Amino acid sequence: MDHIDLSDGRRLDIRVTGPDSGSVLVFHHGTPGSGRGFRILEQPAHERGLRVVWMSRPGYGDSSRQPGRSVVDIVSDTAEVLEYLGVDSCVVGGGSSGGPHALACAARLDVAKAVLVVGSHAPFDAEGLDYLAGMGDDNITEYRLAVEGEEALRAHLLSKREGLLAASINGFIEEMSSLLPDVDRAVLTDDFGEDVIADVQGALRTGVDGWVDDALAFVKPWGFDLDEVTIPTTIWHGSEDRFNPVAHGQWLAAHVPAASGHFLEGVGHLSTWQASPSMLDGMLARTHPRVVESWDKRPDPGR
Repeated sequence: MDHIDLSDGRRLDIRVTGPDSGSVLVFHHGTPGSGRGFRILEQPAHERGLRVVWMSRPGYGDSSRQPGRSVVDIVSDTAEVLEYLGVDSCVVGGGSSGGPHALACAARLDVAKAVLVVGSHAPFDAEGLDYLAGMGDDNITEYRLAVEGEEALRAHLLSKREGLLAASINGFIEEMSSLLPDVDRAVLTDDFGEDVIADVQGALRTGVDGWVDDALAFVKPWGFDLDEVTIPTTIWHGSEDRFNPVAHGQWLAAHVPAASGHFLEGVGHLSTWQASPSMLDGMLARTHPRVVESWDKRPDPGR
């Protein structure tokens, strides 16, 4: 991990991988998470000529805390990272709780040309959506405590942190058991399993501030209107997702202008990442169609 010093004095951890001259994909991590990244996304992105930019949100890893932040606050941080890198055009993405942050950039970051959203949750006040229906007990508890306020939430997350920091893959599955259907447990092997553990443990190494502030931000307004998202938007979601049930992705697909929804039967929250090549192809097809036509693509399983 590298870092930059932001204009307000905060530190922000960043990681940049891939071809120096490639088009840029800024990808926002889940909760809890960090900018360490997943090879299951990184490798196909590099194959498509993309330079991938990861960052640890405020309060995660060595990124300075930003108390009281809203989802939309990620836009100014992302803009400063891109300015530091000398980037004047990009595509953005977000997985899980990175999805709302990617949508914020899609709405307010002028240089963003397309957005990829994977397994995201909808706004907490989403009209017509039973927000907690179908979630695992761990996330239900977390959201209810977030509504109560920081004190109760922090105590709960501190108790979870200890187990996650000490966890192996099997320990991680046990800690997150209510959120992981069999199809997700099956993919937590080899590189992907290692990356998931490294991502979570890197996020929580210095405490739970980032986790606390994410959860508090998600139960209040995001700070922007989904009608502001007018760039091409590609949404992917698995039918067996227990972190953010598929109804959230369907709701977003129905409320984000020009959104393309891809809903995978029999796939969970983590196992969705096995479709990374198709996800990237689908996003790039809407911004670089001539390039995508030259690739030997597998059929899109979401169609």
